[in-house]
Amino acid sequence: MMARRERLLGPNNPTFYEEPVHFVRGEGVWLYDASGRRYLDAYNNVPHVGHCHPHVVEAITRQASTLNTHTRYLHDTILDYAERLTATYHRSLSTVLFTCTGSEANDVALRMAHAATGNRGIIVTDFTYHGNTTAVMELATLLPREDGFSTCLRTIPAPDSYHLLPGEVSKEDMAARVLLHLDAAIASLQDAGHGVAAILLCPIFANEGFPDLPAGFLDSIATKVRAAGGVVIADEVQSGFGRTGAGMWGHMYSGFVPDIATMGKPMGNGHPIGGVVTSAEIMHAFRTKNLYFNTFGGNPVSCAAGLAVLEVIEREKLIENARTVGAYAKSKMRALREKYGFLGDVRGAGLFFGVEFIRPSERLTADPKLAKRATNLMRENGVIMGLIGRKENLFKIRPPMPFSKSNADYLFEVLDHVLSRL
Repeated sequence: MMARRERLLGPNNPTFYEEPVHFVRGEGVWLYDASGRRYLDAYNNVPHVGHCHPHVVEAITRQASTLNTHTRYLHDTILDYAERLTATYHRSLSTVLFTCTGSEANDVALRMAHAATGNRGIIVTDFTYHGNTTAVMELATLLPREDGFSTCLRTIPAPDSYHLLPGEVSKEDMAARVLLHLDAAIASLQDAGHGVAAILLCPIFANEGFPDLPAGFLDSIATKVRAAGGVVIADEVQSGFGRTGAGMWGHMYSGFVPDIATMGKPMGNGHPIGGVVTSAEIMHAFRTKNLYFNTFGGNPVSCAAGLAVLEVIEREKLIENARTVGAYAKSKMRALREKYGFLGDVRGAGLFFGVEFIRPSERLTADPKLAKRATNLMRENGVIMGLIGRKENLFKIRPPMPFSKSNADYLFEVLDHVLSRL
C-alpha cells in the first residue's frame, strides 16, 4: 500500500507512526484496522461526536437523498443551521459564511480583516499553523519556508508556561514578555506603512502546546490590537465545539470575545464543512468589497451534517462530558507523572490535554526522542495519539467528545504499561 500510495499520490506524503496503520472502520471512540484489531482513538477531532455517529449519518443520508445544490438557490437548511450556530456565540457575532475547510475559513477571515480595516499587516505567533491555502500558508511559522514570509507578517513569541526564560518566575512574567513583543510588532507594521489588519490565533494555542495562560492575557492582546485599528481572529478549528469543557468555544474558555471566529474539522463530524462567524458590520464590509462564492460551502448536505453535530452535542451533554472526563484524565496523568521521572508538565483543558517528556535530571529539557518512541509504542498497544509543541515532546490527547471515564481508564492502563517499558 505504501508503494502504491507513493506512485499514485506522489512522494513525501505524510503518514503517522513508524509503522503506518490501515484503518477500515470506525465507531464511537474506536477504530478498526484491516485485520480487525480495535484501537482507542485518543487523537482525532474530526469525528467530533464519535466516528460514524448514527444521528449525523442519518441526517447526511436523508438530505443527500432529497437535494444537494449550491447556495445561489434558496434552501431552508442553511438558514436553520446559521441560526443555531450563531446562537452559540456572543450576540455581536451574528452572521456566518460557510466554506468547505478550515483553511478556506481562515483565508476568508484574512480578507474580511483587510476589508474591515483597510490595513494589510497580520500578526501570528512564531510557532503556528492555520491551514494550507497560499495566503494562510504564509502564516505557518511552524513549517520551514524556502521563500520566506510575507513582508506584511509579524510574529510574537508563542506563549510557553513551562519553559520560562531566565529572569521569569511565573506565567505572568511570560505573558508580560509576549505583550511587549506584541507592542513591537504593532509598531513595526505601522512604521512599514502596512498598518494592523488582524491578529490570528488559536484561543488555546493548540499547536504551540496548549500552555497555561494567566487570566486576562488574551483580552489584553485583543485590546492592544483593536487600539491599533486591527481585529482579532479566533481560529476555533481545534478549540471549538465544546472541546475545552468550558463553553462551546475556546475563546470562552480563554476569556475574550473575538471579532471573527473560524471553524473547520469537527464541524460536520467528518463531512467537509468550515465557516466564518463575524459581526454584521464586518460581514457587510467584506461582502460589499468582494464578490465571494463557494460552490460547495453551505450546501444542504453539509449544513444538515453541521446541524446534526450541534444536536448531538446538546442531547448527549458533550460539553459537560469534556469537562468532567478531562479533569478525571488529567488527575490520572498527574499520578503517572509522580511515578515516572521523565514526565514533566501536565496541562490542557477538557478533552485536549497532555504531558511533556523531559530529561529527569534536567526537568526543563525536552526529550522528543522518548516522546516519539512512546507514541509509537501506544499505537503498537492499541491507542492512537500524537505529539505537539515546539519541541514535539508533548503528548497530544484529543479524542472524540464521547470519550468516557472508562475509556480514560483504558488509555492510562495502556500508558502505564508503555511508560514502564521506557
